[in-house]
Amino acid sequence: MSNPNLSEAQPTPENNLENNESFGELLAQFDQSHSHKSEGGGKQLQGTVISVSAESVFIDIGFKVEGVLPVSAFQQTGVPRPGDKLPVSVKGRNEEGYYELSLFKIAQPKDWTSLEQAFAEKATITGTVTGVVKGGLTVDVGVRAFMPASRSGVRDAAEMEKLVGQEIVCRITKLDVADEDVVVDRRVVMEEQQLAAREQRYGQVKEGDVVQGTVRSLADYGAFVDVGGVDGLLHVSDIAWSRITKPGDVLTEGQQIEVKVLKIDAEQKRISLGLKQLQRHPWEDAPEKYKAGDRVRGTVTRLADFGAFVELEPGVEGLIHVSEMSWIKKVRKPSDILKQGDVVDVMILGLNVGEKRISLGLKQALGDPWADVAQRFPAGSEISGPVTSFTKFGAFVQLAEGVEGMVHVSEISAEKRIQHPQDVLRTGEQVKALVLAIDKDKRQIKLSMKQLIPTGLDEYMAEHKVGDSVSGRAMDESGEFVRVELGEGIQGYCRSSGSAEAAAESQTSGAMDLSALSSMLKARWKTGAAPGGSKPEPLSVGQVRSFRITKLDLATKRIELELA
Repeated sequence: MSNPNLSEAQPTPENNLENNESFGELLAQFDQSHSHKSEGGGKQLQGTVISVSAESVFIDIGFKVEGVLPVSAFQQTGVPRPGDKLPVSVKGRNEEGYYELSLFKIAQPKDWTSLEQAFAEKATITGTVTGVVKGGLTVDVGVRAFMPASRSGVRDAAEMEKLVGQEIVCRITKLDVADEDVVVDRRVVMEEQQLAAREQRYGQVKEGDVVQGTVRSLADYGAFVDVGGVDGLLHVSDIAWSRITKPGDVLTEGQQIEVKVLKIDAEQKRISLGLKQLQRHPWEDAPEKYKAGDRVRGTVTRLADFGAFVELEPGVEGLIHVSEMSWIKKVRKPSDILKQGDVVDVMILGLNVGEKRISLGLKQALGDPWADVAQRFPAGSEISGPVTSFTKFGAFVQLAEGVEGMVHVSEISAEKRIQHPQDVLRTGEQVKALVLAIDKDKRQIKLSMKQLIPTGLDEYMAEHKVGDSVSGRAMDESGEFVRVELGEGIQGYCRSSGSAEAAAESQTSGAMDLSALSSMLKARWKTGAAPGGSKPEPLSVGQVRSFRITKLDLATKRIELELA
């Protein structure tokens, strides 16, 4: 028989449940509000990131249930990756049963005593933003506290309004128990969080890593890239293999890029990044693409005192030395021929793969104008061209592009002696000249102007022929010939046989009648023969005699004679 009193004294579980709540639900509520206090609430814990979703970061804190942080908590530092270690503190539990975490050791003050302790220890505390007031916000930290707008960590009033109702982590910067005056600072905690995350990130990033980053700002010398909470410098020289004038030509702020960690300076907290290093180096294919003797096209990228650099493709440049720029003249500085941005055809003269150097020739791509100069301007041909320059001993005349000849000062005029070429010629003047000789190896051509100008001798030879009788005066004797003056500047040559006998006869007949001698000379001048038709007497220096032309050599300008 049952005991009714006992039955009444031991109510059924259903009688202990109110509002149809189960024991499990009550336990969950109890855990949510109490277990974080008993399992390390306020303690600094070392957590390990397990997984990352679009909204949350799940962390193993050594408890039966994982902790969770919102992704928004990493806006300034970058979302961590699975395996990363984080210092966290337990704040409570959310509706799903996960522990709500903070990135810093926190306290939850309940009275003035706990506030005084937190203020003395400069501890981080939690609070709830209750409203926006003039100059800042009100925060419930167990008592009513004030947070200046400048220390809220947001930029404008609209963002301050969004903080109302949110739980924040802050630090007490002023505490006056008597006046119940409390001032808190959220910004300092955020900055400390960023610094801690940055320090942690420096420890995580390794040289050689390929990471995702966001272009934060641009400068003339490079771009600053946020790679998970820390900034790295992407120098302009490491953006692309081609030469870039300024980063803004390639990158934009906010752009997502993949970069390689080139170097980490732990002491200076500097990270050097590279973008081009993720691409194949153009020089790896250069030996197959470029051979000595090839004719290629490129763009002049910069000028130096010794030459011009030409980009054949992004990352591959060659050098045109000043000595390889022109066949015509000696180039003293590249800017005399080229300017930056010029597109030029060049010839590859040499390739050094080890040193990544290519020697280029500009003049070779134009062709050597001296290659067929002997066929174009053979000796004895007549040319016409402008005077290009002068030296002390002559003038240079351009025969064609890249080909010049020189007229020696003695070959300028036959009529007068010239001391300086500039006395009779000027730069740019068109002149005619005769090609005398060509030396292809030395790139020299000898010219003569005077030999194309008609002279009295030319006219005399044009007016006479072999067999003509002429008169002349014997001037002097040289070897077997006697030089005979036929006119002003005109000379012929007569063999001197018999002239010695004539000189002896002249000496023995020194007492000859002067009137008879005069008559004889007049007769000889008119007829060119001795009186009575006898054999002509030998030629003597100083005599005026009649001669017959035996040879006219136009090439050598020589006239040969015999006594008539």
